[in-house]
Amino acid sequence: MAKIAMAGFMHETNCFVPGFTDYENFARPPDRPGIMRGEEVLLEFAEQGASSAGFIVGNDGNHELAPLLWTSTTPGGPVTAHAYERISAEILSRLSDNLPVDGVYLDLHGAMVSVQHEDGEGELLRRVRAVVGDDVPIVITLDYHANVTHTMVAHADAILPYHTYPHVDQFDTGLRASAAMKRLLIEGRPAGRALRHLPFLIPLNFQCTLVEPSKGIVEATSARQTDAMLSLAYLAGFPPSDLAACGPTVSAHAYSQAEADAAVDEITQMIALKEAEFAEPLLQPDDAVVEAMSLAAAAAKPIVVADTQDNPGCGGSGDTVGMLSALVARDARNTLFGVVCDGDAAHAAHTAGVGAELELDLGGRTDLPGVEPFKGRFRVEVINDGNYQTTGPVSQGKPYSVGPSALLSIGGIKVAISSHRVQALDRSVFEHLGVVLQDLDIIVLKSTCHYRAHFDPIAETTFAAIAPGGYAANPADCAYTKLRPGVRYYPLGPIHETSET
Repeated sequence: MAKIAMAGFMHETNCFVPGFTDYENFARPPDRPGIMRGEEVLLEFAEQGASSAGFIVGNDGNHELAPLLWTSTTPGGPVTAHAYERISAEILSRLSDNLPVDGVYLDLHGAMVSVQHEDGEGELLRRVRAVVGDDVPIVITLDYHANVTHTMVAHADAILPYHTYPHVDQFDTGLRASAAMKRLLIEGRPAGRALRHLPFLIPLNFQCTLVEPSKGIVEATSARQTDAMLSLAYLAGFPPSDLAACGPTVSAHAYSQAEADAAVDEITQMIALKEAEFAEPLLQPDDAVVEAMSLAAAAAKPIVVADTQDNPGCGGSGDTVGMLSALVARDARNTLFGVVCDGDAAHAAHTAGVGAELELDLGGRTDLPGVEPFKGRFRVEVINDGNYQTTGPVSQGKPYSVGPSALLSIGGIKVAISSHRVQALDRSVFEHLGVVLQDLDIIVLKSTCHYRAHFDPIAETTFAAIAPGGYAANPADCAYTKLRPGVRYYPLGPIHETSET
């Protein structure tokens, strides 16, 4: 029986939002368990749909699992040096205490940037490799939005990414990682490794695997996998991360260098030929509201609009109200907007009580261009403690606690507010406030793509709007300092000329 160490350290870093992600963010995140150690990891993932859960189940008791530490927090600014070093050091210390091990599994995101290390995962893998030596296989799982680097490919022996966006296959990804580890324990580390970077960035709105071209790319990558390969991975990249290797990649780990090179070259060429297929319109707030109202007039189901640049899942503050201003200006009716993160407004609603009317400066506290509070008179419709259970395929029954929450109304518009940031990826974030989503004409929610897994079944159609916010949907609006020169900011877009050092 082999001994396999396992750990998780996950953060999706937006380098272009104010603030940093510190140790406390990992220790006490609002929507996940915080830092787990040892047997806590196995207990947490006994009934969870995460990659680590799939890896544990896939092991099926065949090998001894040595859980070290697992932690994740909400997307945000760069990870502080203190947080990165403290968590990494504890992982390495626990790994050293468990030596010798026969394999290592790491549950990572792939888009972590720390203050000191632009390639957070690559640096962690380098350190883990130094501890376990050259003969021990390392398997990693990554988010579909990972920015894969040569360091990651060099030190890992198989890279297993999510195949879906919205992410609904984390558990299956863990199962695939477990299968790769079993093979590595028998056949040893592969000699063949390859990585190719595409010459353009793909905005998150264009990465959805429910539609083409991303759907076909993922399917073709899976079909190209052969028995000679441990992993062939297409990753779409996370544009708000500022590092040289930012962007979509194709990587392979195989027992033949020729096989690895042939596979990544074939898939890379296919993606390059599809560059023009990625574009979709992103509407300004007023244009988006006019379009939604026009579509709703003839629709049998709600029109869903993504307030994509204020998506907390991309590091957005969750408090911008540009879309609300546009909705009010156009006198939208039977409409829902949210979730706005404003603890002061939530407190005021709870103090005033249901039925009260309040003058509020709602949201808009983030120091970003074009972001201001919305000043208006609201009626308190519902108050709630903000504790609820998710029901959709992305969150998969996770408990959420977003602090004191409320449902407000202004004219024909209902506004959901919370005390903590939360992406509206699950219908339960609105339903726990008593909203019957199917009865609405228009839903404007703070998400980019994840919402589609749970909202598409009740929507007539969906599209994205670009009100001011912390996530720049157009990477050309990001002030990169590390991105390699020559990369197009978006498919068929302008070229990034220089990077500062």
